[in-house]
Amino acid sequence: FFRDDSVPEDNIWRGILCVIFFFLIISVLAFPNGPFTRPHPAIWRMVFGLSVLYFLFLVFVLFLNFEQVKAVMYWLDPNLRYATREADIMEYAVNCHVITWERILSHFDIFAFGHFWGWAMKALLIRSYGLCWTISMTWELTELFFMHLLPNFAECWWDQVILDILLCNGGGIWLGMVVCRFLEMRTYHWASFNIITESVGKKQMLQIAVLAIRLLFAIDTVLKTARQWGFGWHFFFCLLTELNTFFLKHIFVFQASHPLSWGRILFIGIITAPTVRVIAFLEAIVCIKFGQDLFSKTQILYVVFWLLCVAFTTFLCLYGMVWYAEYYGHREKTLSESEDSPYSPDASWLHSKFSRG
Repeated sequence: FFRDDSVPEDNIWRGILCVIFFFLIISVLAFPNGPFTRPHPAIWRMVFGLSVLYFLFLVFVLFLNFEQVKAVMYWLDPNLRYATREADIMEYAVNCHVITWERILSHFDIFAFGHFWGWAMKALLIRSYGLCWTISMTWELTELFFMHLLPNFAECWWDQVILDILLCNGGGIWLGMVVCRFLEMRTYHWASFNIITESVGKKQMLQIAVLAIRLLFAIDTVLKTARQWGFGWHFFFCLLTELNTFFLKHIFVFQASHPLSWGRILFIGIITAPTVRVIAFLEAIVCIKFGQDLFSKTQILYVVFWLLCVAFTTFLCLYGMVWYAEYYGHREKTLSESEDSPYSPDASWLHSKFSRG
């Protein structure tokens, strides 16, 4: 608790770190367990505590003005006073017909590195080839729809298709899924409950009252619609989180290589499971509040087309995965299945349970 009154900034910084330290202790003692257990539930309680702190910080930022936010940033890093936007010093989508090895290799920079490892981390979280590839391709379409607001979204066709989708994103997805298999991590079935094959999962579902299950079957159409909306919201917030990354660094002016950028991406990746939706929503509000000059140039028609595109790709992805699970799922055994539990692509076992009763 030693203080040096000659440097008040150091005292403030030490006080903030002390508050964070004790808040993490409270998180371990009071917060519930998260969705993960490895390496230890206490670690994920602290991660949840950090997400709560970030949430409170975003709420605090909403009550500041732009100059006050910039003052906080300059206090964290004085070099940000001299930061410039990439869009102000670089050209995008120029001479796309000129394709040379030198030009292609020049695009493998920190951004390509971020694409690759970012998608490797997303694959570890999503654990589905179909969903990862759909989000990857939809994001490239998102860049086209928001290109009028963010000039760095303008890319040559070979940069988007070959370098981004196939090499960087595709390589990251492949690496993430390989790591999932190597670590024997549980596979996520995004299609439906029908392809749950673990005996534990079935027993947990059978613990629900028989009357409630029959009621669920009676309103199956409503449930399917609810699942579609839930899947769509997850899809939408994945894209919104990516958009916030570019809007934040454009509005508050810091480089993509700055710790505020890649540190936030890493932090969002760690806390994705519990709190990504509320944080993405708050970040979007922060962007809208402090980027009114930017968003005044928004072409509403492009945004409408983007929402329709997201809805269509969500529908296509969901039913594509359901179709694949129904016709080809019996040929695969996921790592989460036990050796003595045969794959059942439909829910006939559940109907038979109730018909006997």
